[in-house]
Amino acid sequence: MMQILRSVPELSPLPGPLFLAIGVFDGVHLGHQAVISTSAEHARAENGTPVVVTFDPHPEKVLRPEKAPHLLTATAHKIALIRMLGVRHLLIIAFDKQFAATEPEDFVQQLVQHSKPLREICVGHEWSFGKNRRGNLQLLTKLGANFDFNVVGIRPVTVNGEIVSSTTIRRAVEAGDFKKAAVMLGREYTILGTVVHGDDLGKKIGFQTANLSAHSEQFPPNGVYFAEAKLEGVVYPGVVNLGYRPTISSGKSDRVLEIHLLDFKREIYGRELELRFVRYLRPEKKFENVDALVRQIERDVQQARGFCAQ
Repeated sequence: MMQILRSVPELSPLPGPLFLAIGVFDGVHLGHQAVISTSAEHARAENGTPVVVTFDPHPEKVLRPEKAPHLLTATAHKIALIRMLGVRHLLIIAFDKQFAATEPEDFVQQLVQHSKPLREICVGHEWSFGKNRRGNLQLLTKLGANFDFNVVGIRPVTVNGEIVSSTTIRRAVEAGDFKKAAVMLGREYTILGTVVHGDDLGKKIGFQTANLSAHSEQFPPNGVYFAEAKLEGVVYPGVVNLGYRPTISSGKSDRVLEIHLLDFKREIYGRELELRFVRYLRPEKKFENVDALVRQIERDVQQARGFCAQ
């Protein structure tokens, strides 16, 4: 079981020495996994307790909301992925304006004060933290010498000569390059969303869909996809429509992400679905009427069934 801590003082009861892997970890990609696994190995070698430390929400959402990137993983998804790495202790620090104004020295001092004792901090090579992002590997190393803990900066991981980063993965997803995203993530790209009430149009035309409220994740290009949705550990095939639904919506509304699960009849409002885009079927287009749209959806479903058979 993974224990989730919500404040720095909650580190106090953990048996020392503590080994902290700190980062935003959006996407939990190969670079992030290197930071987390190195910290865990060092802790194991010294009979210490490894703790992953991350932030919610993404700092950019607080510091530069208008420029905040789409996420690769919302916090619930990030927690699930970190749990899958076998992490036993996860500290999620609430990132707000007040925390953003903390001097880096004060933040580190809090970590030292509540760790019994703090043996090591492991971060990505270019991680920055604290007020005005003044904290970096150099300052951390200086503080480590003062407070007697080790500092490890993990070099970027590269794949095919390109540095693995959340930004690069985001661009790959945006371009529909799932293969590149998967290689850098070390897993398939998925979106975790909550099933919400839509306008029930799917039900009226004979194709019930689950509308997903994603948590500002990075979407691939608009269109229709053969996809798989994981619900409570079980994977169901389906057809995803991502876009503005031009046949039935007038004007530009928000993008809608909806999936018709094949041969699935249960009500699942409020449940979390993890969605994987398996194959792009066609672009979204405006049909002259709803009947033409229904005929096309029937063809999409047939095509999806063909992929299931394979």
